[in-house]
This record gives sequence, structure tokens and C-alpha cells, in this order.
Amino acid sequence: MCNGLNFPSGSHHSAAIASNFATSAGSMVVTSDCISRPRIFSAKPAVARIFASIGRFGVTLNQNSNQVLSNSDILSRNRNLEHYSIIMDRISGQKRAASYLYPQIEPFDQRLLDVGDGHRIYVEQNGHASGIPVLVLHGGPGGGCSPAMRRYFDPSVYRTILFDQRGCGRSRPHASVDANTTWHLIADIERIRQVLEIDAWIVFGGSWGATLALIYAETHPERVANLVLRGVFLATQSEIDWFYGGGAGAFWPDRWQDFAGAIPEDERSDLIAAYHRRLFSGDRATEARFARQWAAWENALASIHNDGAPGDPPADYTRAFARIENHYFINKAFLQEDGQILRDLPRLKEIPGTIVQGRYDMICPPVSAWRLAEGWKRAKLLMIPQAGHALSEPGISAELVRIMDGLRL
Repeated sequence: MCNGLNFPSGSHHSAAIASNFATSAGSMVVTSDCISRPRIFSAKPAVARIFASIGRFGVTLNQNSNQVLSNSDILSRNRNLEHYSIIMDRISGQKRAASYLYPQIEPFDQRLLDVGDGHRIYVEQNGHASGIPVLVLHGGPGGGCSPAMRRYFDPSVYRTILFDQRGCGRSRPHASVDANTTWHLIADIERIRQVLEIDAWIVFGGSWGATLALIYAETHPERVANLVLRGVFLATQSEIDWFYGGGAGAFWPDRWQDFAGAIPEDERSDLIAAYHRRLFSGDRATEARFARQWAAWENALASIHNDGAPGDPPADYTRAFARIENHYFINKAFLQEDGQILRDLPRLKEIPGTIVQGRYDMICPPVSAWRLAEGWKRAKLLMIPQAGHALSEPGISAELVRIMDGLRL
């Protein structure tokens, strides 16, 4: 599901590209109703072991496998990214959320990393080059990372790594679904970790980013010191049916009519398949039209403060987002079986984590976060009372900053 950055493209899993907030983090009052259970964990010892083998990687280049880019190179190749950021400023609540964040920073390292299969993924590092490493996973699939995602972490303490997953954002080829599966992304994460010489890291992700974080942790538990998750999506059929089968539509019938009504009535029994035929039709005009419809449905429901207006994100963004997300959902996230993440929870028995969930999340209903916490004994669930799905909901932003501040040594 979207990155959920409270803007016109804060879809289910879209990491809807956030705007550059300008205010610094100040004092905060967190109003979360923490689920009462004996799961309070001591995070600092878990993080401390990272320092035993923090990679001494600065911005040294491996010219055989990486293409390191200057800021001007990246900007010249990705002019539309600025437009994405501007668009994400439109929804109310953004500036209130910004008051909890750290000031805007620029990466100390940016590169395109060749991961094989014809894919090069954009990777950036921010903050303290020798700090506690944090991997940030955006939503979607296909949402891309944004400058706002850098601002949840104290730059004097954390070394924050963001990357655009295959086919989206600044990664190339754009909007490609070839060799683009969950397991390719897991391999890409490991490739990044090895290139940056990191032994273990905190993994931070929301919506689809939470999905990917959980699958990565279950696959490589020895590489994860802590999990910080938001807007949980477990990639189950029931969650997909809720959002694309009419469940959420019962609360937003007008927007559901726009989404479902774009498809002929005799195809509406499987809207994911119907949209798939159009998003991969080979006709760019058709793909662009249905990509806008796909993205608009998610974006309209991202924030509790949204009035349902879908916004108008750039065509290149919506095409990549819609095609990649649809590709993953029609293939059931490339998992072995429904409920696989919950099945494999015993693999997380040594990993502490925190789950931040909006009480009124219409995209990823809170029952998934609840089930995750029930089966993961080292997890602490925080239910944010006046919040939906978006990362930029003020209560969610405040809680995430508080959690990351608490993990500092």
C-alpha cells in the first residue's frame, strides 16, 4: 500500500512523494492510546549491537557496480521529482505534521546501484556517516521515496538509507515490472547492505514498506536490530479484497463509483484483473487514464483529514505506481501462501519492534496491525486515535519521531 504521506498520492502503498518541510522538530505531546499488554521492550540494547560492526563506508565508489551521482546529475535526470514534492503539499495537516520533524537535510551520498536484471536502483544516504544505520522502505509497491522521509531521524545520530524500489522514483527502467517481485526487492536490500558494509540495521517502513520490512526480517533476521512499522499491510487476500472488492467503498461510495465505474459492469467482479488489462495494454493513453483512476482511489482515502479529493499527481508517477502496484497485487505479492507473514512470525522472536497504526486507517484496516502484535511477542502496538493511513498524519508523525528518538544511544 502507499507510503501514505497525506497528499494526493498517499495511496495504499504508494510512498506518495512528500514535500520538503521546513520546520524543525520541537517539543511534542503524543496522544496515542497504547494497547495495554506486557510488551514494553528495551530498544537501546538491541540497537547497541549495530555499533559493533558499523561499516566504515563513506562515499567511496565501486565503479564496477555503482554509479555515484552528483546532485546536479540526479536533478537533471529527474526534473519531475520536484513536481511530486510540490503536489504533496496540498492536503491540510501536512504543516502540522512537519512541526514534529527534523529540519530538511540533503544526502551526503547518492547513487544508482546496478542490481542486475537490467535494473539500477536509486540509493541515498543521509545524516551521520558513522551513525546508527536505518533502512527506510517506502510504500506502494511503486511509490518511491521522498525528501520528507529523511526527517524522522536525528541526523546527528542516524545514518539513514533510502532507496527507490525497482521501476519507480529515480530507479531505472521506469515503470518496469520485468524481474520485479518481492524476492527481487529482498535481494536488492541485501545488495545495498553489503555494498554499504552494514552488518545490521533498524528497518523502518509503512504500508507496503511495512510488508517488505517484515518479509525481509523473516528472511534475514540476523540483519535486523529493530523494526519500526506504520500502517501495517500483511499482503493477505482479505486486505486486498477490502480495498479492491468494495469494503472501503462502503465508506466512500462516491470515490468507489469513480474507481469501479471506469470498468464495464461485466468485468467488475475482479477489478484488479480488469485494471491490469488496461494498465498493460500497450497503449500509453489508455495506461495513463487508468493509472490516474487507480492512484486516485488510494489517494482519496489516505488521510483522515482528506475530503475525498483525489488530486492530480504527475502522469509519469501514476503510471509507474499503478502498474507496479497492480503487478504485485495480481500476483498476490509473490508470496508462497496467503498469510505467510503471520505464519513466519516465529522468525522474529529475537527482534523487538513498534507498530504505529491509525485508528481510522481506511486503506490498511487496524485489524492487521492487531493480528501482527498478537503473534509477535516483542512488538508494542500504538494505536493513534485521530489518524488514518498517511505517514504525514500529525499523530503518526509525532509518534514515529518519538520512537526513533527513543532508540538513540
